[in-house]
Amino acid sequence: MVLLIQISVCLIAGLMTSRIAKLLSLPAVTSYLVAGLLLGPFCIGALGLGGIGIGFESLEAVDSLSIISQAALGFIAFTIGNEFRLVQLKQMGAKAITIGILQAVITTAIVDVALVILHFFIPSVISVSAAITLGAIAAATAPAATLMVVRQYKADGPMTKLLLLVVAIDDAVGLVLFSVSFGIAKVLESGEISLAGIILEPLIEILLSLILGAVMGLALFIIEKFFHSRSKRLSISIAFVFLTIAISMIEFEVFGLNIGFSLLLVCMICGTVFCNICDFSEELMGRIDGWTAPLFVLFFVLSGAELDLEILLNPMVLLIGLVYIVFRSLGKYFGAFSSCAMTRCSKTIRNNLGITLLPQAGVALGMTLTAQSLEDGHMVRNVVLFSVLVYELVGPALTKRALISAGEIIPENRKSSRVKNSKEHKVFQLHEGKEGKK
Repeated sequence: MVLLIQISVCLIAGLMTSRIAKLLSLPAVTSYLVAGLLLGPFCIGALGLGGIGIGFESLEAVDSLSIISQAALGFIAFTIGNEFRLVQLKQMGAKAITIGILQAVITTAIVDVALVILHFFIPSVISVSAAITLGAIAAATAPAATLMVVRQYKADGPMTKLLLLVVAIDDAVGLVLFSVSFGIAKVLESGEISLAGIILEPLIEILLSLILGAVMGLALFIIEKFFHSRSKRLSISIAFVFLTIAISMIEFEVFGLNIGFSLLLVCMICGTVFCNICDFSEELMGRIDGWTAPLFVLFFVLSGAELDLEILLNPMVLLIGLVYIVFRSLGKYFGAFSSCAMTRCSKTIRNNLGITLLPQAGVALGMTLTAQSLEDGHMVRNVVLFSVLVYELVGPALTKRALISAGEIIPENRKSSRVKNSKEHKVFQLHEGKEGKK
């Protein structure tokens, strides 16, 4: 009973605060996070009403619902995978891969340099191993916040399509960068070099994730053919994504190697394979989007509730966090700008894409769980928690402004943001096409 009350309170609180966000012209994602903060252990949760399902009395209570967050991340990745249709890949696949890789590498390099310099000035504040680990975590972008903003405002256009591809690629690149950087950090602390930990394990994880995702996508298509009613096809799709999420959480050890899967990568490839071999996938995805709407609200409310406000009391965490946020933001912006210039993207995309890559949440926090085995692991997690607090509250609004600046969200007047001004949109696309040719 208490669990059901908690879920209903989270949904109601998130949706009610979204009304206030609309009045302030803020994305709904920001309001969901604020609702989570209010229900968390540092606000309503502190009143001790968690026993009747109102608020969360501790971070552990929030963590007890983590399966909801895992499920939401799986559906988010599956949805993004559906953006990798062959038609779009032929148009901008090479650009997306180049930008996805370069902006992540440039961000990691800039944050690494900034934090290592901070180490040399104040060695007691941060170690070199923690600095390079944070640099790798900086590459990760939160696909959930970006996708929610795109959905809420029905954003569409060249930059939106490129953005969804880049965000998806970013997670795979971030995984490799983190694995390599974390392996180097462990070597610096222990003095023992492990090529398996630095190179082999992440490569195996990516390869197995690609294989598992492709198999699940193919299996979903084969099973879907046995059903013809819309409701049954929707049900089997949801069941299959849940199954894919569950399998991707399995971990095991072979010949001393820790083998696992990347949940995001598996679900993304599953969605990619399915959408490219199934002729009714687009219609089906429209119905899945409707079903997952409350799940995504819960995901962001719970994300807000698990933000630890006690980290704001630690001046050292704030110092490192500010350096991390400033230089990660610079890395994302200039990384995207330079890679867009290299791939001859239009001026509109060059100036705005980097801003949309700022949100950071689940993937980065997942990396910090691994990083906690470092000597400064607790500090690394607190710094990332602080950055997530800032980025998740500010990032969606910045993403919205960038998409408006690019002309891919029609500004809200008296019309609903869900109703496009098709005439204006066509004019923009024509203008964008001309700039791209230049």
